Amino acid sequence: MKNEGSISALGLRGSMGLLRSSEPVGLAPPPSLPQSLLEEAADYLVVHRDFKACLETCQKGCESLGSSLQAEDCEDSKDLKCFLCVVGIQALAEMDRWREVLSWLLQYYQVPEHLPPKILELCILLYSKVQEPQAILEVASNWLRDPANRDLPEYGAIFELHLFRVLLPLHCWTDAEDMAGFCPEEEQRLAASRAIYTARKQQQEGTKEPNPQKEIQGGTFYRKLLALWKLLRWLLESVVDHLLSLPFKKTFLIALILCLLVVRFDPACPSSLPFYYKLAHIFYRVRGTIFAPCYLSSYDS
Repeated sequence: MKNEGSISALGLRGSMGLLRSSEPVGLAPPPSLPQSLLEEAADYLVVHRDFKACLETCQKGCESLGSSLQAEDCEDSKDLKCFLCVVGIQALAEMDRWREVLSWLLQYYQVPEHLPPKILELCILLYSKVQEPQAILEVASNWLRDPANRDLPEYGAIFELHLFRVLLPLHCWTDAEDMAGFCPEEEQRLAASRAIYTARKQQQEGTKEPNPQKEIQGGTFYRKLLALWKLLRWLLESVVDHLLSLPFKKTFLIALILCLLVVRFDPACPSSLPFYYKLAHIFYRVRGTIFAPCYLSSYDS
Protein backbone atom coordinates (compact mmCIF):
# COMPACT_ATOMS: atom_id res chain seq x y z
CA MET A 1 0.00 0.00 0.00
CA LYS A 2 2.83 2.35 0.76
CA ASN A 3 4.32 1.76 -2.63
CA GLU A 4 0.97 2.34 -4.37
CA GLY A 5 0.52 5.66 -2.54
CA SER A 6 4.01 6.70 -3.56
CA ILE A 7 3.34 5.82 -7.18
CA SER A 8 0.11 7.85 -7.28
CA ALA A 9 1.84 10.83 -5.67
CA LEU A 10 4.61 10.58 -8.23
CA GLY A 11 2.06 10.65 -11.01
CA LEU A 12 0.55 13.86 -9.60
CA ARG A 13 3.93 15.57 -9.28
CA GLY A 14 5.00 14.63 -12.78
CA SER A 15 8.04 12.96 -14.12
CA MET A 16 10.37 15.79 -12.96
CA GLY A 17 9.61 15.37 -9.25
CA LEU A 18 12.13 14.07 -6.73
CA LEU A 19 12.04 10.33 -6.09
CA ARG A 20 11.97 8.85 -2.61
CA SER A 21 13.86 5.72 -1.64
CA SER A 22 10.63 3.73 -1.48
CA GLU A 23 9.47 4.81 -4.98
CA PRO A 24 10.23 2.83 -8.12
CA VAL A 25 13.11 4.32 -10.05
CA GLY A 26 12.19 3.18 -13.54
CA LEU A 27 9.11 5.42 -13.93
CA ALA A 28 10.94 8.66 -14.84
CA PRO A 29 12.24 8.66 -18.43
CA PRO A 30 16.03 8.82 -18.52
CA PRO A 31 17.49 12.00 -20.00
CA SER A 32 18.67 11.82 -23.57
CA LEU A 33 22.29 12.13 -24.53
CA PRO A 34 21.99 15.79 -25.65
CA GLN A 35 20.24 16.67 -22.38
CA SER A 36 22.98 15.03 -20.36
CA LEU A 37 25.64 16.81 -22.38
CA LEU A 38 23.85 20.14 -21.91
CA GLU A 39 23.79 19.68 -18.13
CA GLU A 40 27.43 18.63 -18.17
CA ALA A 41 28.41 21.67 -20.27
CA ALA A 42 26.52 23.98 -17.90
CA ASP A 43 28.42 22.48 -14.95
CA TYR A 44 31.74 23.04 -16.72
CA LEU A 45 30.76 26.64 -17.45
CA VAL A 46 29.29 27.73 -14.13
CA VAL A 47 30.72 25.41 -11.47
CA HIS A 48 34.12 24.26 -12.70
CA ARG A 49 34.89 27.26 -14.94
CA ASP A 50 36.51 24.86 -17.40
CA PHE A 51 35.62 26.64 -20.63
CA LYS A 52 37.54 24.34 -22.94
CA ALA A 53 35.78 21.26 -21.61
CA CYS A 54 32.48 23.15 -21.79
CA LEU A 55 33.00 23.94 -25.48
CA GLU A 56 33.97 20.36 -26.29
CA THR A 57 30.87 19.08 -24.51
CA CYS A 58 28.65 21.48 -26.45
CA GLN A 59 30.21 20.27 -29.68
CA LYS A 60 29.48 16.66 -28.75
CA GLY A 61 25.89 17.55 -27.98
CA CYS A 62 25.38 19.40 -31.28
CA GLU A 63 26.97 16.54 -33.21
CA SER A 64 24.73 14.02 -31.51
CA LEU A 65 21.69 16.06 -32.51
CA GLY A 66 22.94 16.51 -36.05
CA SER A 67 23.41 12.74 -36.49
CA SER A 68 19.71 12.16 -35.86
CA LEU A 69 17.55 12.34 -38.98
CA GLN A 70 14.58 13.56 -36.97
CA ALA A 71 16.49 16.22 -35.05
CA GLU A 72 15.37 19.11 -37.26
CA ASP A 73 11.74 17.99 -37.11
CA CYS A 74 11.55 17.73 -33.34
CA GLU A 75 10.97 21.00 -31.49
CA ASP A 76 12.73 19.71 -28.38
CA SER A 77 15.81 18.89 -30.43
CA LYS A 78 15.86 22.40 -31.86
CA ASP A 79 15.67 23.89 -28.38
CA LEU A 80 18.45 21.62 -27.13
CA LYS A 81 20.64 22.58 -30.06
CA CYS A 82 19.97 26.27 -29.42
CA PHE A 83 20.81 25.97 -25.70
CA LEU A 84 23.99 24.03 -26.45
CA CYS A 85 25.07 26.77 -28.86
CA VAL A 86 24.28 29.49 -26.33
CA VAL A 87 26.47 27.79 -23.74
CA GLY A 88 29.19 27.29 -26.37
CA ILE A 89 29.11 30.98 -27.30
CA GLN A 90 29.55 31.89 -23.66
CA ALA A 91 32.52 29.51 -23.40
CA LEU A 92 34.18 31.04 -26.47
CA ALA A 93 33.64 34.54 -25.10
CA GLU A 94 35.15 33.56 -21.74
CA MET A 95 38.25 32.26 -23.55
CA ASP A 96 38.46 35.51 -25.58
CA ARG A 97 37.78 33.57 -28.78
CA TRP A 98 34.76 35.62 -29.79
CA ARG A 99 36.06 35.92 -33.37
CA GLU A 100 35.35 32.21 -33.83
CA VAL A 101 31.71 32.42 -32.77
CA LEU A 102 30.13 32.81 -36.22
CA SER A 103 32.23 30.17 -37.91
CA TRP A 104 31.54 27.79 -35.02
CA LEU A 105 27.78 28.37 -35.25
CA LEU A 106 27.66 27.91 -39.01
CA GLN A 107 29.02 24.38 -38.55
CA TYR A 108 25.63 23.43 -37.12
CA TYR A 109 23.26 25.87 -38.87
CA GLN A 110 24.94 26.04 -42.32
CA VAL A 111 23.39 29.39 -43.36
CA PRO A 112 22.89 32.57 -41.29
CA GLU A 113 19.18 32.70 -42.11
CA HIS A 114 18.61 29.52 -40.08
CA LEU A 115 20.06 30.91 -36.85
CA PRO A 116 17.50 30.99 -34.01
CA PRO A 117 16.55 34.48 -32.80
CA LYS A 118 18.05 33.84 -29.36
CA ILE A 119 21.44 33.01 -30.86
CA LEU A 120 21.40 35.96 -33.29
CA GLU A 121 20.46 38.31 -30.47
CA LEU A 122 23.35 37.00 -28.36
CA CYS A 123 25.77 37.43 -31.28
CA ILE A 124 24.71 41.04 -31.88
CA LEU A 125 25.17 41.86 -28.22
CA LEU A 126 28.54 40.09 -28.14
CA TYR A 127 30.04 41.86 -31.16
CA SER A 128 28.61 45.18 -30.05
CA LYS A 129 30.18 44.68 -26.63
CA VAL A 130 33.64 44.05 -28.12
CA GLN A 131 33.12 47.06 -30.47
CA GLU A 132 33.24 44.95 -33.64
CA PRO A 133 29.71 45.39 -35.01
CA GLN A 134 30.86 45.01 -38.62
CA ALA A 135 31.54 41.33 -37.94
CA ILE A 136 27.81 40.63 -37.51
CA LEU A 137 26.55 43.15 -40.10
CA GLU A 138 26.14 40.79 -43.06
CA VAL A 139 24.80 37.88 -41.00
CA ALA A 140 22.12 39.95 -39.26
CA SER A 141 21.15 41.74 -42.48
CA ASN A 142 20.67 38.46 -44.32
CA TRP A 143 18.62 37.10 -41.44
CA LEU A 144 16.34 40.14 -41.40
CA ARG A 145 15.89 40.09 -45.20
CA ASP A 146 14.83 36.47 -45.22
CA PRO A 147 11.02 36.29 -45.76
CA ALA A 148 10.79 33.18 -43.56
CA ASN A 149 11.97 35.15 -40.53
CA ARG A 150 9.61 38.14 -40.89
CA ASP A 151 6.71 36.28 -39.33
CA LEU A 152 8.63 35.37 -36.22
CA PRO A 153 7.51 37.17 -33.03
CA GLU A 154 11.14 38.07 -32.27
CA TYR A 155 11.62 39.87 -35.59
CA GLY A 156 10.89 43.36 -34.20
CA ALA A 157 13.28 42.95 -31.27
CA ILE A 158 16.06 41.66 -33.54
CA PHE A 159 15.52 44.59 -35.93
CA GLU A 160 15.78 47.19 -33.16
CA LEU A 161 18.88 45.53 -31.76
CA HIS A 162 20.48 45.40 -35.20
CA LEU A 163 19.54 49.00 -35.91
CA PHE A 164 20.88 50.58 -32.72
CA ARG A 165 23.85 48.26 -32.13
CA VAL A 166 25.12 47.70 -35.68
CA LEU A 167 23.66 49.87 -38.45
CA LEU A 168 23.65 53.28 -36.76
CA PRO A 169 27.10 52.96 -35.14
CA LEU A 170 28.51 51.97 -38.57
CA HIS A 171 26.62 54.84 -40.31
CA CYS A 172 24.89 52.42 -42.69
CA TRP A 173 22.05 54.83 -43.48
CA THR A 174 20.83 53.17 -46.68
CA ASP A 175 20.73 49.69 -45.18
CA ALA A 176 18.96 51.04 -42.11
CA GLU A 177 16.27 52.67 -44.24
CA ASP A 178 15.81 49.48 -46.26
CA MET A 179 15.51 47.41 -43.09
CA ALA A 180 12.95 49.81 -41.68
CA GLY A 181 10.71 49.04 -44.64
CA PHE A 182 10.53 45.38 -43.57
CA CYS A 183 9.03 46.19 -40.16
CA PRO A 184 5.49 44.83 -39.96
CA GLU A 185 4.29 47.56 -37.57
CA GLU A 186 3.82 51.13 -38.73
CA GLU A 187 4.80 52.56 -35.35
CA GLN A 188 8.11 50.74 -35.38
CA ARG A 189 8.85 51.95 -38.92
CA LEU A 190 8.22 55.56 -37.92
CA ALA A 191 10.37 55.24 -34.80
CA ALA A 192 13.17 53.70 -36.86
CA SER A 193 12.96 56.48 -39.45
CA ARG A 194 13.18 59.15 -36.73
CA ALA A 195 16.17 57.41 -35.17
CA ILE A 196 17.94 57.18 -38.53
CA TYR A 197 17.26 60.85 -39.31
CA THR A 198 18.55 61.97 -35.91
CA ALA A 199 21.70 59.85 -36.11
CA ARG A 200 22.47 61.03 -39.65
CA LYS A 201 21.97 64.67 -38.68
CA GLN A 202 24.29 64.31 -35.70
CA GLN A 203 26.90 62.66 -37.90
CA GLN A 204 26.68 65.44 -40.52
CA GLU A 205 26.97 68.13 -37.86
CA GLY A 206 29.96 66.34 -36.43
CA THR A 207 31.75 66.35 -39.80
CA LYS A 208 31.37 70.13 -40.08
CA GLU A 209 33.39 70.64 -36.93
CA PRO A 210 37.17 71.05 -37.23
CA ASN A 211 39.21 67.95 -37.40
CA PRO A 212 40.54 67.16 -33.90
CA GLN A 213 43.75 65.75 -35.38
CA LYS A 214 44.38 68.96 -37.31
CA GLU A 215 43.59 71.00 -34.23
CA ILE A 216 46.09 68.98 -32.23
CA GLN A 217 48.78 69.41 -34.90
CA GLY A 218 48.06 73.14 -35.23
CA GLY A 219 48.10 73.59 -31.48
CA THR A 220 51.41 71.76 -31.26
CA PHE A 221 52.94 74.02 -33.94
CA TYR A 222 51.78 77.21 -32.23
CA ARG A 223 53.01 75.95 -28.87
CA LYS A 224 56.43 75.29 -30.36
CA LEU A 225 56.46 78.71 -32.04
CA LEU A 226 55.47 80.40 -28.79
CA ALA A 227 58.18 78.54 -26.88
CA LEU A 228 60.78 79.61 -29.48
CA TRP A 229 59.63 83.23 -29.27
CA LYS A 230 59.87 83.16 -25.48
CA LEU A 231 63.38 81.74 -25.73
CA LEU A 232 64.50 84.44 -28.20
CA ARG A 233 62.94 87.17 -26.08
CA TRP A 234 64.70 85.82 -23.00
CA LEU A 235 68.04 85.77 -24.83
CA LEU A 236 67.52 89.31 -26.13
CA GLU A 237 66.60 90.61 -22.69
CA SER A 238 69.62 88.87 -21.18
CA VAL A 239 71.94 90.47 -23.77
CA VAL A 240 70.41 93.92 -23.24
CA ASP A 241 70.64 93.61 -19.47
CA HIS A 242 74.25 92.51 -19.77
CA LEU A 243 75.12 95.40 -22.09
CA LEU A 244 73.47 97.95 -19.82
CA SER A 245 75.48 96.67 -16.89
CA LEU A 246 78.78 97.31 -18.73
CA PRO A 247 80.67 100.68 -18.61
CA PHE A 248 80.15 103.21 -21.39
CA LYS A 249 83.42 102.49 -23.20
CA LYS A 250 82.85 98.76 -23.29
CA THR A 251 79.30 99.29 -24.48
CA PHE A 252 80.47 101.55 -27.29
CA LEU A 253 83.14 99.05 -28.27
CA ILE A 254 80.66 96.19 -28.34
CA ALA A 255 78.27 98.27 -30.46
CA LEU A 256 81.10 99.03 -32.89
CA ILE A 257 82.04 95.36 -33.16
CA LEU A 258 78.38 94.39 -33.70
CA CYS A 259 78.10 97.03 -36.38
CA LEU A 260 81.13 95.63 -38.14
CA LEU A 261 79.79 92.12 -37.92
CA VAL A 262 76.28 92.97 -39.09
CA VAL A 263 77.08 95.50 -41.80
CA ARG A 264 80.28 93.62 -42.71
CA PHE A 265 82.54 96.60 -43.43
CA ASP A 266 86.03 95.86 -44.64
CA PRO A 267 88.54 98.09 -42.79
CA ALA A 268 91.09 97.71 -45.60
CA CYS A 269 88.65 98.93 -48.23
CA PRO A 270 89.12 102.67 -49.14
CA SER A 271 85.38 103.14 -49.49
CA SER A 272 84.94 102.40 -45.78
CA LEU A 273 87.38 105.10 -44.59
CA PRO A 274 84.89 108.01 -44.71
CA PHE A 275 82.57 106.02 -42.51
CA TYR A 276 85.31 105.50 -39.92
CA TYR A 277 86.25 109.19 -40.08
CA LYS A 278 82.67 110.20 -39.41
CA LEU A 279 82.39 107.63 -36.62
CA ALA A 280 85.57 108.89 -34.97
CA HIS A 281 84.42 112.50 -35.36
CA ILE A 282 81.12 111.68 -33.67
CA PHE A 283 82.98 109.90 -30.89
CA TYR A 284 85.22 112.91 -30.23
CA ARG A 285 82.27 115.27 -30.18
CA VAL A 286 80.39 113.04 -27.73
CA ARG A 287 83.47 112.82 -25.52
CA GLY A 288 84.00 116.56 -25.71
CA THR A 289 80.40 117.24 -24.79
CA ILE A 290 80.44 114.89 -21.83
CA PHE A 291 83.87 115.79 -20.41
CA ALA A 292 84.10 119.50 -21.40
CA PRO A 293 83.26 120.90 -17.93
CA CYS A 294 86.12 118.94 -16.39
CA TYR A 295 88.61 120.42 -18.88
CA LEU A 296 87.34 123.95 -18.36
CA SER A 297 87.49 123.76 -14.56
CA SER A 298 91.06 122.43 -14.66
CA TYR A 299 92.08 125.25 -17.03
CA ASP A 300 90.54 127.96 -14.82
CA SER A 301 92.34 126.69 -11.81
